[in-house]
Amino acid sequence: MLEKEIMAYSLQNAIEFGKANPGKIIGKLFQYGLDKKDIEKVKPIIKEAIEKVNSIPEKERIIAFEKFKDVIKEKVQEDKGLPSLIGSERNGKMTFRLAPFPSGALHVGNAKTFLLNSLYSEDYKARTILVMDDTIGSENKQPDKESYRLIKDAFKWLGIKYDKIYYKSDRLKIYYKYAEKLIKKGKAYVCYCTQEKLRENRAKGIACGCREFPIGIQIARWKEMFEMEEKHAVLRIKTSMTHKNPAFRDRVLFKISDRKHPRVGNKYRIWPTLEMSWAIDDYLLKVTHILRGNDLMMETEMEKYIWDIFKWKHPEVIHTGMVLIDGIQLSKSKSQKEVKSGKYFGWDDPRTWSIQSLARRGILSKSIKEFVKEIGLNKHDITVPIENLYSINRKFLDADSNRYSFVSNPVKIKFENNPGVKDMDIPIHPDKTETRNIKVGNHVFVFSEDFEKLKGKEIRLLHLFNVNLDLDAKITSIGNKKIPRINWVSSGVKTKILMPDGKWVEGLAEEGINKLKVGEIIQFERFGFVRFDKKNNGIKEFWFAHK
Repeated sequence: MLEKEIMAYSLQNAIEFGKANPGKIIGKLFQYGLDKKDIEKVKPIIKEAIEKVNSIPEKERIIAFEKFKDVIKEKVQEDKGLPSLIGSERNGKMTFRLAPFPSGALHVGNAKTFLLNSLYSEDYKARTILVMDDTIGSENKQPDKESYRLIKDAFKWLGIKYDKIYYKSDRLKIYYKYAEKLIKKGKAYVCYCTQEKLRENRAKGIACGCREFPIGIQIARWKEMFEMEEKHAVLRIKTSMTHKNPAFRDRVLFKISDRKHPRVGNKYRIWPTLEMSWAIDDYLLKVTHILRGNDLMMETEMEKYIWDIFKWKHPEVIHTGMVLIDGIQLSKSKSQKEVKSGKYFGWDDPRTWSIQSLARRGILSKSIKEFVKEIGLNKHDITVPIENLYSINRKFLDADSNRYSFVSNPVKIKFENNPGVKDMDIPIHPDKTETRNIKVGNHVFVFSEDFEKLKGKEIRLLHLFNVNLDLDAKITSIGNKKIPRINWVSSGVKTKILMPDGKWVEGLAEEGINKLKVGEIIQFERFGFVRFDKKNNGIKEFWFAHK
């Protein structure tokens, strides 16, 4: 399974980075249709390939790669760009819709569908509308007032444009009108049955008695619903009670809820399900193409059923698989709970993995776009290493991000014999001519872990000189040698770095960071890319992006 591709990407990865990385190989294999359930099967093959590749001398890897490069070349040609859409014309007559449910900030997983809509809309010069899917939701998934702004802000930052915005909470009377039409057509009925009773009927393929009342009585019962107690009745659509999928049988179209809505308060008590409101709006708002997740296939079938009742032309519906990030839990519901409880300090807490949190960490919007383009219209759910996004972002940041030195948990070491080095001009970036001047006294600070690991050994203080590492260190030579290298700072600035797990790393950074502007992204050498967030009580606070 995929042996040639694994070997090809292992060689390519080793040539590019000096050593093959298994995480990056797995990420590439998803492009070949690797399913999440098959990851464990290919891991031994990847391990064997990496061991073989890493044992090949660097000069010979390029020669070895020649045998496999056509495998990669063919795949790149096959996947180049987004696949064409059925029923599409590049003439501006297409309409896409963005339909987020405002229960929290968008995260990198669910933003993918909205970005695909936007990318296709740009490609086909189509119209895009934003429909806030703010029906009342469920007890566990409710609309949240702050989410409206968070979603709009995320779209703006990602460059997702739309022509007009609609709110479903403003369109209830439209949905009521079409509910009555369905009842008058004999296609919907008011049901008083309990969930347990309905579940039993569905399993047996039996229609409940509520379904048999004549249309006149159904209309009267519908009007009475507006005065009934919560959960006393629902409006159901009539389908075949022998449909192959029991969940499709007589699904709910409207329910009663007394929960307060963040936009319209308690103005309405009868709320449509998402598929009911979608079916009506996708027709009335003239949507031509719908891109949505595989998890909404049932809703799509119900929409089509309602469109057929009204004899409406179907928009083109394209389903795409979910994107899961390996080792990371993406959940708006969980994040909403943690934000409201105070466990997370807000929606930009890095543990939410929201678009706001990624931006604050230093992940660029163009990196997320490129990440989504690379995934494309995956038909099945896939798990992608977060390193894939970091790798793209790293390429954008590497050319412009200046370098600085930082050490966490610093240990102070003194020099016994400084040979007169008082300052150093160190390049701010390997590819730039500008330098940063660093003062050197009779001591420096180093990372405690480096100190414990290398104490008593000869090491090189990066860009400076070589010493026998100890609290009283002896300088051995100036010239660069093939010995372990560690970071250091002289008179450091108190610094804190917020990591993706919500924990802070504290230490000292070189004084050059005092010139940074808020929002500037730099690289702490041998630590990673960070974004300067703010100065707090004399301490410089950064957010960690990635290695």
